[in-house]
Amino acid sequence: MELGVYTFGELTQDPTTGHLLSPARRLRDLVEEVELADQVGLDVFGLGEHHRPDYVVSAPAIVLAAAAERTKRIRLTSAVTVLSSDDPVRVFQDFATLDLLSGGRAEIMAGRGSFIESFPLFGYDLDDYDALFAEKLDLLLKIRSEERVSWSGRHRAALADQPVYPRPVQDPLPVWIAVGGTPQSVVRAGALGLPLALGIIGGQPERFAPLVSLYREAASRAGHDPKSLKVGINTHAYIADTSQQAADEFFPAYAQVMTKLGRERGWPPTTRPQFEALRGPRGALAVGSAQEVIDKIMLQYELFRHDRYLAQFSVGTLPHGQIMHAIELLGTKVAPVVRAEIAGKATV
Repeated sequence: MELGVYTFGELTQDPTTGHLLSPARRLRDLVEEVELADQVGLDVFGLGEHHRPDYVVSAPAIVLAAAAERTKRIRLTSAVTVLSSDDPVRVFQDFATLDLLSGGRAEIMAGRGSFIESFPLFGYDLDDYDALFAEKLDLLLKIRSEERVSWSGRHRAALADQPVYPRPVQDPLPVWIAVGGTPQSVVRAGALGLPLALGIIGGQPERFAPLVSLYREAASRAGHDPKSLKVGINTHAYIADTSQQAADEFFPAYAQVMTKLGRERGWPPTTRPQFEALRGPRGALAVGSAQEVIDKIMLQYELFRHDRYLAQFSVGTLPHGQIMHAIELLGTKVAPVVRAEIAGKATV
């Protein structure tokens, strides 16, 4: 199994000190986090795209390109690229350039986005939410497969035998579909034969097992071998030296962010008992000691038989040193055990 980290590059007040980092400092810290993830043997680092004051990454490919020059082997992916409000030609060019700079380590994780700020920012109508994604994904995949592109659609100017450069090292450039639990989205990914990244941020993971089954069934019906298609699970997570330390360090920032989102979306405030239930053995949060996180990942593996696990440590602002320590623990304590246990199951 591939293991790694993803982040949205949060830019929120530290709930303990009230301190707010400058965007420049947060980006420098972020590149250091990617560098450490590479050094401790993690496989993937992902950056999400947001257009809000509480996140610093609106252009993942640029930040990943900076990280590419400080890393050697870790794969570098968006998490996600909001394809509905972007231009597929430019997305391909950005990540092809990243692929060239990194020696073939770039990936695109394409999604519709959980926030809506990018739609008015770039002049799109939210009523076209799903149609935009479907059409632009079609164009992105065509650009990926053909150097000269002829294409037409409703929401973008047509292309007539238009060459798109540069071409990446990887052929094809990996494109994942990121979903949050919509059946239609997992069916689309399966039908297209694209790897699936499933975000699980609440409830019990077993509730999502039918979606993974639906994905593999859709792939099979479309003539794809489900065994050849990767599945990734993305969750909120945090690791410290002890279970109590992990909970106490992670909860204030997590609760601050989730309560704020709740006000926007009609959720109740996040309480400590709810948090403790979510980080329990069957909850969505992988927050605790290294062994607890190992147990949580392995429980999910029994459900999904997935190929990749990405942890979002920084749901809200945590001190840079704590994030670095969590990355170190994931790479040195958790990843080796998970890989060994899964390898053992494969030989049984």
